[in-house]
Amino acid sequence: MRSVRAQEPVPERAPDLEVELPSLPQSALIYRLTGDRNPLHADPRVATEAGFQRPILHGLCTYGMACHAVLRAVLGYDAAPLRALAVRFTAPVFPGDTVRFELWRESDGHTLRLRARVAARSVVVLDNGVVELIPNPVR
Repeated sequence: MRSVRAQEPVPERAPDLEVELPSLPQSALIYRLTGDRNPLHADPRVATEAGFQRPILHGLCTYGMACHAVLRAVLGYDAAPLRALAVRFTAPVFPGDTVRFELWRESDGHTLRLRARVAARSVVVLDNGVVELIPNPVR
């Protein structure tokens, strides 16, 4: 994928697609297997000292969930058309949260806008997202 940056705010209309993805309560502990040993993701004391109510999910895991949502809702799990994905992190996801991904189709036919919420906490966790698709990928 090529690099893009999160852009202007998402459209002020209902999303064209929505996907809800749950995270497991042990997601952050499993994600530590990637080599990220930051105690903020595993140690309740460290998380509390940092101002969080409990350990938070890795941003890379939340980003991966956004990619999963696009693959599921738009691409039928075929990653070939996915050119780029960029988001702005706005709030942490906690292990066990269910994240609702909202997607808007742009008029060019190969760009989507993305926002993600944790409805149970009434918080936007990703915003100003942009997804670029290859118009006619070679498979």
